[in-house]
Amino acid sequence: MAPKWWTLLVVCLAVFMLLLDITVVNVALPDIRADLHSSFTDIQWVIDAYALGLASLLLATGSLGDLIGRRRVFVTGLGVFIAASMVCGLATSPLMLNLARGVQGAGGAMMFATSLALIAQEFSPGERGAAFGLWGATTGFAVAVGPLVGGVLTEHAGWEWIFFVNVPVGIATAAMTLARVPDSERDRTATIDWAGLVTFSGALFCLVLALIRGNDEGWGSTPIVALLCASAALLAAFVALELRIERPMLDLRLFSKPAFTGAQIVAFSLHASMFSMFLYLVLYLQNILGYSPLEAGLRFLPVSLLAFLAAPVAGKLAERTSIRAFMGAGLFLIGAGLLLMGGIVVSDDWTTLLAGFVIAGVGVGCVNPPLATAAIGVVEPARSGAASGINSTFRQVGIATGIAGLGAIFQAQVSNKLSQLLSGTPLPPGAESRLAEAVESGGAQTAAAAVPPSARHAVAAAGRQAFIHGLNEILVVAALVAFVGGALALVLVRQRDFVAQRSEASAGRRPDRGPLPAR
Repeated sequence: MAPKWWTLLVVCLAVFMLLLDITVVNVALPDIRADLHSSFTDIQWVIDAYALGLASLLLATGSLGDLIGRRRVFVTGLGVFIAASMVCGLATSPLMLNLARGVQGAGGAMMFATSLALIAQEFSPGERGAAFGLWGATTGFAVAVGPLVGGVLTEHAGWEWIFFVNVPVGIATAAMTLARVPDSERDRTATIDWAGLVTFSGALFCLVLALIRGNDEGWGSTPIVALLCASAALLAAFVALELRIERPMLDLRLFSKPAFTGAQIVAFSLHASMFSMFLYLVLYLQNILGYSPLEAGLRFLPVSLLAFLAAPVAGKLAERTSIRAFMGAGLFLIGAGLLLMGGIVVSDDWTTLLAGFVIAGVGVGCVNPPLATAAIGVVEPARSGAASGINSTFRQVGIATGIAGLGAIFQAQVSNKLSQLLSGTPLPPGAESRLAEAVESGGAQTAAAAVPPSARHAVAAAGRQAFIHGLNEILVVAALVAFVGGALALVLVRQRDFVAQRSEASAGRRPDRGPLPAR
């Protein structure tokens, strides 16, 4: 087999692993919570630590690949990912697991940042379309099967195996890479934007930490105010630095084109709304409705399969009609689907979510292909790698801040509702706050067992109602995020911003709306 096919194989295997670890962990979270005695904050960090590792290092590791060789960075990322996966599976505490998840995300960033560049160096320009298509199909398939794979492994082997399975696959992928994938030429003029890396990562970490800890510490407390101020200061410093240096980590000049800005808003909105809601929907299916990990994974199939099946159709139609229309309509469908999932009552089963799952799944499929086109279609070909990296970064930032922000609202709503429902119930001192934390993480039944027998039924019923109330509230918030993102896509993603517009106009075609009219 030619080296280019080996390259495509190892890149697809690696990307499948790292993207699978974003979705596969969701259905395992209730088991992780029970085994490691995790709090609601701990559960949030299982996903956010990974997303932060990816988002913080994605752009910097792309530059590192140019400097020391993409294959070297790719294999190093595989090694980091494998080692961190092993530690995740062996974790005996939430802190150990979440630190390992952060390192795992860093390894994933090294693989993800160099994956498309490795394909581009081995395939000629005429062959890259098919190669990138297979790469895109792999990413879609990873997202589609993630909940099901997580359910099977968690139920039949234990949650540890969602991490252990990466070890043999990762070792085989690293061996094939070293044996069959050629190294790339190195750009000795490439530099690492260390100041940008530190300020960007610091700003993102402080923001997410403040959102996650805000309800517990108090939004006006000194630690939370300090974290928010630090995040704002670091972000301002990052922008100032990036505007001054010659080769910035994040080229802010690209945002001068409204269509490029629109693509990043769409990426953020998609992940801050639909994908961030997966955590809370899983907790509802497993801890409130009592489904097993596998049963919960199966119930997510309408979302994942429809997203997977709708994507190629949407990609073809968007090329002939309007990219921005598909991105806008897709986000509106996601918002409508999230609203349809809402209005849950205590007596409902999972089928109350089904209509919303179907519509949101089609919406995700409508957004992803035109988003990938828009993310790189509005920049010069030489800058497409940087543009793709920025778009991937905004996706991970969306997940990290979406989970933290929705979690802050969810915590506040659950706590307030629980206080109302238990106002006349005699409870030991401090029991109400412990109950609220238990309900948020899905342990309402366990918490009810710790109160006096006379109050257990009332506490269990109140916990269930409070969780559902909080879920209904954040479904509305997530829908609003999707609607705003959809509206901004329609306003910002303009046909004239596409670079190919100028080169293809003479051929009688335009990239955003198909053939140009005859004159």
